[in-house]
Amino acid sequence: MMKSINPATGEQIATHAELDAAGIATKLDRASAAFDHWRTVDVADRAALLVRIADAYEANKDRLARMATLEMGKTLKSAVAEVDKCIAAFRYYAKAGPAMLDSNAIPLASGGSATVTWLPIGPVLAVMPWNFPYWQVVRFLAPALLVGNTGLLKHASNVQGCAALMEEMVLAAGGAEGLFQNLPIRSDAVAAIIADDRVAAVTLTGSEGAGKAVAEQAGRALKKVVLELGGSDPFIVMPSADLDKAAEQAVTARIQNSGQSCICAKRMIVHTAVYDAFLEKFSARMQAVKTGDPLDPVTGMGPLSSAEQRDTVLGQLAEAEKAGAKLLLGGEPLPGPGAYLSPGILTDVPLDSPFMEEEIFGPVAMLFRAADIDEAIRIANAIPFGLGSSVWTQDEGEKARFVRDIAAGMTAVNQMLASAPEAPFGGIKRSGHGRELGPYGVHEFMNLKTVYSGA
Repeated sequence: MMKSINPATGEQIATHAELDAAGIATKLDRASAAFDHWRTVDVADRAALLVRIADAYEANKDRLARMATLEMGKTLKSAVAEVDKCIAAFRYYAKAGPAMLDSNAIPLASGGSATVTWLPIGPVLAVMPWNFPYWQVVRFLAPALLVGNTGLLKHASNVQGCAALMEEMVLAAGGAEGLFQNLPIRSDAVAAIIADDRVAAVTLTGSEGAGKAVAEQAGRALKKVVLELGGSDPFIVMPSADLDKAAEQAVTARIQNSGQSCICAKRMIVHTAVYDAFLEKFSARMQAVKTGDPLDPVTGMGPLSSAEQRDTVLGQLAEAEKAGAKLLLGGEPLPGPGAYLSPGILTDVPLDSPFMEEEIFGPVAMLFRAADIDEAIRIANAIPFGLGSSVWTQDEGEKARFVRDIAAGMTAVNQMLASAPEAPFGGIKRSGHGRELGPYGVHEFMNLKTVYSGA
């Protein structure tokens, strides 16, 4: 039995029965049967379904958002924004997606031609985390349905209410049984599903450990896998930056979703010439964040997703201090019920500490001082992750250096990093491989078939 616990109160709000082996087999049969039909449906009709799913999300926005807030603690305002983003993604792929599937002719020097065409491959298993319970899923689901694949969702156990609602939205929009199904299962059931011949590929967003396990299982089965794993993104501030704007955005970039986002700015790397000024502005804004009831519209940050997650962050802070770092402010559990943690700042973190191999999945920033752009880039790259980055400078030469030399899948210039349906999303190094979103996300789980034609 899976339990939904409200992290703001510690109270149990629901239980969810787990699928047994027979139930899993039935779901896989349905996914396979649905694919056999769905792959033959005209792309215009598949796009029309995406529009109807978007309409269903629109009609149920408050219900969806409230469930996310109750199950994992994000503020209601941010939960509504997440649902809106999902709606935008479904509509984007419905409008722009069909053109991404157009065939391309290639003339051959030997005569005749070859045509590249895109075809679906089958049911795709998605192993997804709790931090963005709708958006993480929609990033795979919208393109999967557009191209003719079907979807199977293994969601985190603490957001099964959100998972059930997502399946309900597809059915309410007229999606056939088996087109998209939630699998309420534990992680130990995933390997057998990946190995099953009815499953064509797997995508995972989650921890490095989970990514390694799923990649190994997919490798044994010789199946395509896309991995979006952890990040410890740098937020670099140079002397020419607008310090007020940078400090304001740095707070949002660090405490959004209570700091529980793979692309949160986790390491603030500041040029020594503006370090003190930035720290003063950043500290004042971090201390001003209103932490409390996520259902209250004036709350700026809710609890962490669970007491266990809060305790994990507290353990990391203790580890950092043991290594020589200083907890300048915050990073403390708040009194009363709920998994609350005050926004914090760590300074003087040794670059050679084993702690630098970890990701802080909570609202605590690390500050580093850099003497020049070369040192800023060295600090940015001196970790095993390579997901996103944000750089703040008005110098065109510095912008070009950062884009070229920061080892990451994404770089934002003079803004905090965020995802968008239109642009590819993903990282390098131990942050994973493959891309979601945009045309690249559409093509990840397709058969690029080459057709040769004689003269």
